[in-house]
Amino acid sequence: RRSLPVFFKLFMPFVPNVRFIVRKESFKRSVAMTDDKVTMAGYGHVLNGESFVGLRLVIAFFSCGLLVLCLMAGRPIVGLLMAACLCIYPQVWLTKKVNQRHMEIMKALPNILDLLTLSVEAGKDFLTSMRDILVGRRMDALAEELGRTFKEIQLGKKREDALRDLAMRVRQSDLTSVCNAIIQAEELGVSIGHLLRVQSEMLRNKRFTRAEKLANEAPIKILLPMILFIFPAVFLVLMVPIAMQASRFFTR
Repeated sequence: RRSLPVFFKLFMPFVPNVRFIVRKESFKRSVAMTDDKVTMAGYGHVLNGESFVGLRLVIAFFSCGLLVLCLMAGRPIVGLLMAACLCIYPQVWLTKKVNQRHMEIMKALPNILDLLTLSVEAGKDFLTSMRDILVGRRMDALAEELGRTFKEIQLGKKREDALRDLAMRVRQSDLTSVCNAIIQAEELGVSIGHLLRVQSEMLRNKRFTRAEKLANEAPIKILLPMILFIFPAVFLVLMVPIAMQASRFFTR
């Protein structure tokens, strides 16, 4: 079970007071986009887009009140910084959760595809293979989404529709490509086992390529922290003793 941060829980009781603002026509697009992001982050069972936009409004009103208090106390810069941080934090938190969930799904997807490939090639059908894998797998982001899709299929939804809903709900590029490939294989009558093997190898190569890219970018990314923090410290360690000895020599 996921829960909201304590900071959000402090403001959630005030969200119903601003729902009449959020339900206006001007907020409809923002609510729809936020609702998609909340679902992508895996918090769809906790709150919806309307509640999250209302939460941002409540935090914005609180930030304005805090800014007024700081202005009255003669601390305008502190008030501006605190208000800006409070207003930005909800969106930053949501974006971070979406990225973390997508990264978790991307890392787990090749292994899931390998297990599905072995099960399908051993003679099991796709749904039975998925069920057996989910039973013995710890609950992570990908297992959670696949379990929801499996339950939807058990309740009578067509497999193609369930996979399309999975791709639209998560919106992770690798998972979307796998779902589209499985749907096309179902429609064209292609062997799912061979398709899953190809997709698994492709995603694993993509993951290795991304890891190499990040490794090549590391020296460039570390250059700025070295210039700002490490080089000044090394300079102080080397030059301060020399400066002290020089000052002692000239003060004699």
